[in-house]
Amino acid sequence: MLGMIRNSLFGSVETWPWQVLSKGAKEEVSYEERTCEGGKFATVEVTDKPVDEALREAMPKVMKYVGGTNDKGIGMGMTVPISFAVFPSDDGSLQKKIKVWFRIPNQFQSNPPVPTDDSIKIEDRESITVYSMQFGGYAKEADYVAQAAQLRTALEGTGTYQSDMYFCTGYDPPMKPYGRRNEIWLVKT
Repeated sequence: MLGMIRNSLFGSVETWPWQVLSKGAKEEVSYEERTCEGGKFATVEVTDKPVDEALREAMPKVMKYVGGTNDKGIGMGMTVPISFAVFPSDDGSLQKKIKVWFRIPNQFQSNPPVPTDDSIKIEDRESITVYSMQFGGYAKEADYVAQAAQLRTALEGTGTYQSDMYFCTGYDPPMKPYGRRNEIWLVKT
């Protein structure tokens, strides 16, 4: 736990590499189309719990892994954003399932430490192209659902994207009180 706190307060922060392909806006909604680099990710999947509750379970596991609870006992530093996949129902509400994705820092991409928690998996992920919209505050499930609906509306007639899942992302540690950055990513098809 001490390693996790030290890492989040004093560790390095690396941005997940991406390239902005274009920018767009419709009414008051601004968005970017960007390609996000693939690589190795630490993942945790939680099912049968509402999104906010599932995040409270999954995020500490990922943070402990990054902070040194791994076979090498090494704090890796942070990458941002931390993203999690959500799975919308037909009515737009979210299913009781999330998958947190934490991109392993570049220094450890070729040989990431092995998690000591069996619920954490290391997975390879291809690069993805997304439509991204930024918003602030302490985001909860209702915020993600509302923001995703706004982005879908803004993309009507201009972009195609996966409808069975999308990513919610966060850039800030929980103790940051203001100036917070969150994003919705719709995966381009």
